[in-house]
Amino acid sequence: MAERHYTLEQANAALGWVVERIERLRSAREGLNDEEARAALQDAGPTNGGGEPGRVVSDAFLEMRNALVELQAMEVVLRDLDRGLVDFPSIRDGREVFLCWEEGEGEIGFWHDVDSGYGGRRPL
Repeated sequence: MAERHYTLEQANAALGWVVERIERLRSAREGLNDEEARAALQDAGPTNGGGEPGRVVSDAFLEMRNALVELQAMEVVLRDLDRGLVDFPSIRDGREVFLCWEEGEGEIGFWHDVDSGYGGRRPL
């Protein structure tokens, strides 16, 4: 059970903050997948630690880690980075559930049981 539980209002108010972390994660992922940087890092690594390409990859890794830590600290669960799918722990009818939001939705309009996932989404 989560330590923090969001009301619908709190979760909706946090969406802008969540979107910023999703954007940071996507940008960092691009840095980690930068083929030129990875190739240069592989070539230069044995002699100088990678120089600028190494910095690109390490900065991307640190940015990804930081954004994930921030989400975890707020107990927002990232389910799918590509889709921008996140869950917020909440209490509904006395039991823990997730308020479920996917990028492109104006506000949170769905919830699901902890063990049912996206396929069990139901309208609020």
